[in-house]
Amino acid sequence: MNLFGDIISITGITFLVFMGFLIIFFGYLLGRIRIRGIGLGTAGVFIVALLFGVLFSTEIGQNITQTVAGEKVDISMNALKVIETTGLVFFVGSVGLIAGPNFFKNFKKSFKFYILIGVITTLVGVLATVLCFFIGRGAEKSNQEFIALMTGTMSGALTNTPALSAAKATAATVASGAGSVLSAADAEAVVSVGYGIAYLFGVIGVVLFVQLIPKITGANMEEERAKIRTVDKDAPVTEKKKRFEVEPKGLFIFAFVLVIGIMIGAIRVPLTKAGFSGATFSLTSTGGVLLTGLIVGHFGHVGPFDVNISQRTMATFRELGLVLFLVGAGVAGGMKFVQYFKWVYFLYGIIITLLPMIVSFLFSKHVLKLNLLNNLGSITGGMTSTPALGTLIATSGTDDVATAYAATYPIALIGVVLCSQFLILVLS
Repeated sequence: MNLFGDIISITGITFLVFMGFLIIFFGYLLGRIRIRGIGLGTAGVFIVALLFGVLFSTEIGQNITQTVAGEKVDISMNALKVIETTGLVFFVGSVGLIAGPNFFKNFKKSFKFYILIGVITTLVGVLATVLCFFIGRGAEKSNQEFIALMTGTMSGALTNTPALSAAKATAATVASGAGSVLSAADAEAVVSVGYGIAYLFGVIGVVLFVQLIPKITGANMEEERAKIRTVDKDAPVTEKKKRFEVEPKGLFIFAFVLVIGIMIGAIRVPLTKAGFSGATFSLTSTGGVLLTGLIVGHFGHVGPFDVNISQRTMATFRELGLVLFLVGAGVAGGMKFVQYFKWVYFLYGIIITLLPMIVSFLFSKHVLKLNLLNNLGSITGGMTSTPALGTLIATSGTDDVATAYAATYPIALIGVVLCSQFLILVLS
């Protein structure tokens, strides 16, 4: 039976598209609910997507979709990954182009601070993971399995997908050795379980943190925006060279940034003696596109082609990318959530998410003397949290916070990737 009998027929792929936009619709409504000025914002889309994934993974959910669509609807994990990755590169490409004009100038002034914050965030996250490992080790039957699980939990708590990939590869390599109690496939699955359990609070926790801190500190956002606004009064006024414009909306240049960025992100660097068949590091599509967007945005042109894309267009791409990412990640996470969820690992994830943010915030405020918005922007980068950056932009009312995010992000990305492999090799 189809929706409303034979009057409306929504089937197959069309049904999945329908459900995707339905998730976005209700997600925005949920995000608008505010309690004492604090709300989920765009992360409401993630919650609704997660609930949809949980519902779809049950028999009740399957019966509902068959009733509505008139046929069994399978949600491919590959299709969800396409949605998630498309959204992610849209978002970071837009952020890069928006932040690019001021990024290198600001980074040059404060690069030591951003590097330090990225390192501190990573180290505190690793130490929190080790702490949770020693607290819970006695309750686990398999030490090897628990190590893989906790490493995945760290990757999810710090919302670092490349670290998940690296941890899976390293766990599989260790499991292939003599005397292992896990198969390589099982080791990879256990890492993914930990990631999935911790990822939920990893997203929501940082989103709420960047909203709560301004409330707790009683920050005046107008004054805070003025502190990070970049205006170089001594800069000479130069005549802008006229360049070619292929099309007025900027899609041509945006596509160029995505293509080059994805190619850069795909470059792999071996991390073990096994070469490319072992663990490798790459910037991934996220890091590659972000870097390319920053460079192109900085120079303002690609050869003879103009790169002056309107802020409104970039803001639209950024928001569209963010919600697509949240839909893909949320539904995929929800489909596995009930199967693997355990409260104790969820609590471990909360600890690993909160400690790095609290320590980094206090260190940046009292030792580095960073202003509030650069402090919070660097924390979203240190936590590699795309949704939190979107929330911080909305909360602060300025895109300038993306500069601190972009500066800290690659440090944390590389740090957590390396540390996730280090933990497995040392603790095993």
